[in-house]
Amino acid sequence: MELNGIKPADGAKHYKRRVGRGIGSGLGKTAGRGHKGQKSRAGGYHKVGFEGGQMPMQRRLPKRGFKSALLKFNAEVTLSALNLLDVAEVNLVVLKQAGLVGELAKVVKIIKTGELTKAVKLTGIGATAAAKVAIEAAGGSLA
Repeated sequence: MELNGIKPADGAKHYKRRVGRGIGSGLGKTAGRGHKGQKSRAGGYHKVGFEGGQMPMQRRLPKRGFKSALLKFNAEVTLSALNLLDVAEVNLVVLKQAGLVGELAKVVKIIKTGELTKAVKLTGIGATAAAKVAIEAAGGSLA
């Protein structure tokens, strides 16, 4: 292999279309813009969502709902996911290392989905009322 023999793979490169360069190019005269009108001219064009003066769709529809920016810091873990962990003491760091909660999570809550069969000690983690009963029934505790 020589440096002068290297070339890009077939189909990796394609020519840049040069418009307005004469009849022979196939894109001369109006350069593919048609005749007259706003879209044929340089510079002026409408903004995104503009519907010619008609009330735009995003303003015709009602505003609805709210999504808190703090949601990304909250996480949930099920009892069945907790049951799969092979550790006696569970805290936020353990859950992050196991991949059960995201790296951004600051507040974690255990929810009662599935069953818990082994005793688990939770530190710095909340639980719903039903989940708390299930954890204590399995011999675990919340701190």
